[in-house]
Amino acid sequence: MLKHYPYKSLGNANHGWLKSKHHFSFAHYYNPTRMGFGKLRVVNDDWVEPGTGFPSHPHSNMEIISFIRSGAITHKDSTGNMGITKTGEVQVMSAGTGIVHSEYNRTKEPLTFYQIWIEANKQNIKPRWESKKFPTEQEDALTLLASGYDEDKSNALFINQEALIYGGKLAKGTVIEHNINHQVYILASDGMFKIEDDSGSYTMNRGDGMEVTQSNSITLKASTDCEVIIIDTVA
Repeated sequence: MLKHYPYKSLGNANHGWLKSKHHFSFAHYYNPTRMGFGKLRVVNDDWVEPGTGFPSHPHSNMEIISFIRSGAITHKDSTGNMGITKTGEVQVMSAGTGIVHSEYNRTKEPLTFYQIWIEANKQNIKPRWESKKFPTEQEDALTLLASGYDEDKSNALFINQEALIYGGKLAKGTVIEHNINHQVYILASDGMFKIEDDSGSYTMNRGDGMEVTQSNSITLKASTDCEVIIIDTVA
């Protein structure tokens, strides 16, 4: 079953230095019908002005994944981790027992990224952070970016939840079949593509979101060059 959420229907926040679209209730945006999707709690589509960012603030027992769409983000946290994650790269922070971190755009260009929060399935673990570069060229399949399964640790970032996050660029005309483990939330990072399952089909435009439930697989057809993210996690 497919449920489409056009970009214009999403929650909106404009703080000047930060412009954000909220796929689910977050901060001052509250929608009782959009409190999350299973263990997926937050998806924010963020734009950050050059020279600004998120000052130090705490988290605990949450897996926080950042997919950098353009620009670069500079991370610093209370465990001593520091790093810069650039376009097409992904960073993961397991907040665990508690961590204080900041995320800044230290460049002269705007930063755009997806901020994804997934509830951890292990409480009060040791906090951690890591980032990884993935292929940015157009492919005929989506790359596994993050996974909660031990067998994927060698090629994907690890997260503490039964979840799989895929992403990447697809060339116009590409058609792929994508299997679903649990249920998925799909993000149209760029371009236009069509999603189909046994219940029907929808066209996804830049910024849209989609829930897919009660389906074992979907077909994705790239109408233009596009960038897609698929979050597969337990209900």
